[in-house]
Amino acid sequence: MSVTTDIFRAWWRPRAVMQRRFAQGPDEKIAFVYLAAFSVLGFAAQIPGLVRTSRQADPAFEAEIVSEAARVGVAIPQDLTDAKFEVLFSGAVMAWIFVVPLFLYVVAFLARLVGNLFGGRGTGLRSRVALFWSSLAVTPALLLLGLTTGFVGAGPAQAIVATVTLCGFIWIWLNSLYVAEMPNV
Repeated sequence: MSVTTDIFRAWWRPRAVMQRRFAQGPDEKIAFVYLAAFSVLGFAAQIPGLVRTSRQADPAFEAEIVSEAARVGVAIPQDLTDAKFEVLFSGAVMAWIFVVPLFLYVVAFLARLVGNLFGGRGTGLRSRVALFWSSLAVTPALLLLGLTTGFVGAGPAQAIVATVTLCGFIWIWLNSLYVAEMPNV
């Protein structure tokens, strides 16, 4: 089946989806594609929230931008909204494209160690595929969370969507990790 179909099926039957993914043969290239797609979509999900944050008044943040620009010798526009967005945007790029993938590799390694302690028979590759697939599978909810953050802002709606996203990730990852650690079950 296609990845997009499996993403939606993973919310209801994560073990079946992961078993089918593993039946195709776990591959490091495929795992990296899952991770790269998750990183790009996770970054894209942040943009509405970054726009909202950049348009809100924050005197401390604005003063920091002005002082840093003066120190470096860069001209700043009168309206700091664009400058704030550029700062937030570049930080989000750094986080989602560089930091998050490294963090997920570490989490996959730790999950493999914990699985080994509990008698798991998986491999590091299977652990990475399970984590990266689970991350990719929650991107629709992550995109919804980004839209909620950007258009509605902080409040009950954002909290509900964030909770559903987190619970969905935990559900999919634990079931996928079970399949990864128990290959013959």
